[in-house]
Amino acid sequence: MQISDFLPNYHLHQSNKLLLHSCCAPCMGPLVETILSHDIQLTILFYNPNIHPKKEYELRKNENIRFSEKMRVPFVDLDYDVQDWFVRAKGMEREPERGVRCSMCFEMRFYRTALYAFENDFNVITSSLGISRWKNMLQVNEAGQKAVSYYPNLYYSTYNWRKGGGASRMYEIAKKENFYKQEYCGCIYSLRDTNEWRREKGREEIEIGCEFYR
Repeated sequence: MQISDFLPNYHLHQSNKLLLHSCCAPCMGPLVETILSHDIQLTILFYNPNIHPKKEYELRKNENIRFSEKMRVPFVDLDYDVQDWFVRAKGMEREPERGVRCSMCFEMRFYRTALYAFENDFNVITSSLGISRWKNMLQVNEAGQKAVSYYPNLYYSTYNWRKGGGASRMYEIAKKENFYKQEYCGCIYSLRDTNEWRREKGREEIEIGCEFYR
């Protein structure tokens, strides 16, 4: 892969710094691997106030920290702004996955990522959210592009990380690193909906902190 594949406007961004919003360690694995193979100064940012409960949040964040340290990549840990997330989600409690609640959630996280990028001299941001087949990539990219539109000379990479074997590589790295395996998107409502589906199928409810890639 050439750098122009995932940064088509790379020639416009000579600072050579990229800020990666990470939703979880499994999803960010192939992005980190690819980005580090080029001459790019990578920083990982973790801002996911949607994740519930706090135990799940800490598990996901700590896996991000562990992998970042292993790869020797700077890691930015922003606040667990969960109450603000609940205020923004009010009235959307029964919205389906990939609906307006998810758009709100993506935008909230990307706005904060874009602000940090602007304040710390990054001019390119991207996210690991789009690599998952459970996400609507267009929805993710629209939120990212909307967030950077508020700042001059800030670019959001819409590269499709699923292609070229990216999705399969995600699972390979996750198994190799024995990452924690989250079993729902992250928020309290996705946890509720997933458990409702499991009960309908006669399956046990999610037990947080028990599943790992092997």
